[in-house]
Amino acid sequence: MNRSQAFAIWLTGLPASGKSTIAAALRPQLEQLKLSVEVLESDAVRRILTPTPTYSQAERDLFYRALAFMGARLVAHGITVIFDATANKRAYRDFARGLIPAFIEVAVECPLGLAMQRDYKGTYLRGQCGESSTVPGLQDSYESPIHPEVRIDTTQLSATDAARAVLEAVKGTFTEDSTHTPQFP
Repeated sequence: MNRSQAFAIWLTGLPASGKSTIAAALRPQLEQLKLSVEVLESDAVRRILTPTPTYSQAERDLFYRALAFMGARLVAHGITVIFDATANKRAYRDFARGLIPAFIEVAVECPLGLAMQRDYKGTYLRGQCGESSTVPGLQDSYESPIHPEVRIDTTQLSATDAARAVLEAVKGTFTEDSTHTPQFP
């Protein structure tokens, strides 16, 4: 595979908005196109980088810079990356876009109330009980993408349909940009 074919997709949205579910549906669709794919899921990476996370601003700044750097290195070596990470500040995603020329931002949109209902990890519950004071969408702001390449309304689309929409955007984005055109079969 030509290294210039690799690209990154950042799935961003509130905690429990559906990012992981979409990533799980998207990965095999990309692999069917003969792409090597790695999902950088924030909770899994965080367990290595910050095993006892405080979610402070300084820690988040460091974590997202490191996550973007890891993704950029993978893309540089021909691996397509799916970032499955809230990245509640636009600056985090903009930093990644600056490192990775072939980059697609996907806004995974979900009302806060529904995200709270879906929250099997207990993130919002910890925020409501005072165990956490930095939950994006609750105590900390979540800065939605202004001009994402794709918007997914998880109240309207299944994970499979959302993954298809992302895949279509990938094909459309890279067909228009001749400097980073993956060769899809």
